[in-house]
Amino acid sequence: KNLLKFVTCLIFVIFLMNLFANKFYWYYSVPYLDMLMHFFGGAWIALFFVWLLGGILGESLKFQIMKILPLVLLVGLGWEVFEMLVNDVIAQNPFDFKDTSSDIFADLLGGFCAMLYLHLWRKKQPR
Repeated sequence: KNLLKFVTCLIFVIFLMNLFANKFYWYYSVPYLDMLMHFFGGAWIALFFVWLLGGILGESLKFQIMKILPLVLLVGLGWEVFEMLVNDVIAQNPFDFKDTSSDIFADLLGGFCAMLYLHLWRKKQPR
């Protein structure tokens, strides 16, 4: 129940940050904001799938990561395909492998950190 509240608040914060970043051109003027947003997006995706899949928290960290990180990667790749299509068709910007690979890395790092945090939090909870 608390995880759902946190996941909902996090996506709302990500939405607002993206809204302001686009409105005020922060993606062009604030270095590494794009990577920070991908980090939080990857964390959100991981936490969302943990919530969606339910009882995964009782499993080992290695097993959790093997289940969740491929989902984070899949969503991250899907987002990058969407970005490439928008950039090619609308903005007519060429494909940037360095940007795409760093975005996917940030997605996975965010997902991994979220999983690690949940694992450490779970260990501290009284049984």
